[in-house]
Amino acid sequence: MTQFRLLGLSGSLRRASNSTAVLRGLQDALASRALLTIFSLHGLPLYNEDDDGERAPESVRALRSAIEASDGVLMISPEYNHGMSGVLKNALDWASRPHGQSVLRKKPVLTMTASPAFTGGARAQQQMNETLAAIPARPIFHPQIVIGGVHEKVRDGRLVDEAALRFALAGVDDLFEEIRTARSVQAAA
Repeated sequence: MTQFRLLGLSGSLRRASNSTAVLRGLQDALASRALLTIFSLHGLPLYNEDDDGERAPESVRALRSAIEASDGVLMISPEYNHGMSGVLKNALDWASRPHGQSVLRKKPVLTMTASPAFTGGARAQQQMNETLAAIPARPIFHPQIVIGGVHEKVRDGRLVDEAALRFALAGVDDLFEEIRTARSVQAAA
């Protein structure tokens, strides 16, 4: 079986981030099927078109290269004020440029949200999917992966709740299927 190369983006910068813990739990669970690299968004400056193009900061070039080298992206955000985190939105703004040539264009992307609230961040996920559709990436819309009560499902910096992991892994299976489809289309072209 071909191992997939996945890129994980967490919309939280906290050291004890539940979003990053979900990615770490998936990284462990997927080890035999995929290489999931978690890319830190700590060093990205705020998007400024004046600083883009050939003058793009090294952290932006690294993000774009990591996305381009991946077969697909796993993206997770906490929900802040009924929306995705500003950190993740900023990363998507950088990755969406230059217009019409984004490294996310037609890239399969699975979105997830995690929140201590029982809703799991569903409103933030809607914003993520709308932004990805505008780029246009290839968002995986089903299933909608929201992890409510996430703070009770994380231990030692990793998602350990079996039901939540199974739920997220089912979405990753859909991402794998979309990657296979994209590869078939590219091979036929």
